[in-house]
Amino acid sequence: MLGFVGALGAARAAVRKSVPSLNRLADLLVLAHSGEISRRGEAGGYSYAVHGVGCRLASPEGIDIDVDFAADGTEIFDFWRLRLFGQSLPTPVDPSAEDLRSAVEGLEDVLTEVRPGWFTASGSLRDAFEGPVSNASRS
Repeated sequence: MLGFVGALGAARAAVRKSVPSLNRLADLLVLAHSGEISRRGEAGGYSYAVHGVGCRLASPEGIDIDVDFAADGTEIFDFWRLRLFGQSLPTPVDPSAEDLRSAVEGLEDVLTEVRPGWFTASGSLRDAFEGPVSNASRS
């Protein structure tokens, strides 16, 4: 679970540094829908594919990080996305739904269930993995 959040933070930081006009990862949707960028491409060493209300990122090592975006642009993920991430690791893991639920319940202080089965990381957890990104540090 924390590995997914860490990988998402690294991807977010790399993509934001590569595309200075992004304030948040959800802006990839806006740029793709407006035609300013392709729905598939590469940014910051990560390949991306915009889909529906989300984006699938793949690290240079081939690790999949897939998120949807809430109406306010918050990155959200479900158990399916966590399993996809685990299966793409160099040493794949495929936790059961019960194992994932137990892991989430053990992280109530750092994960928020935004709707049944969908989660987001708290701001403090996000900052721990990515670090605050100012406009000056992105250029």
